Amino acid sequence: MKVFLLLCMVFSFGLSSVDINTDGAKALTALKGIGDKKAEAIVKYRKDHGCFKTVNALSEVKGIGAKTVENNKKELKATPCKK
Repeated sequence: MKVFLLLCMVFSFGLSSVDINTDGAKALTALKGIGDKKAEAIVKYRKDHGCFKTVNALSEVKGIGAKTVENNKKELKATPCKK
């Protein structure tokens, strides 16, 4: 039963998107090529500059290039900013 629950959790996580405008550093580390430092840089960038208008804007964060964005595009979303 534990194995079944674990598989369900992994499968459901695979279907969910990481929101670069609302998710915290821990959720961001689930992305390919994003460790603790880059995840913190994303959160800091968002705090300093406001939310990301598009997923591609993530490449504006120092240390995150277009290739990293491309490798994660299917798992990323950028919800509209709340004003």
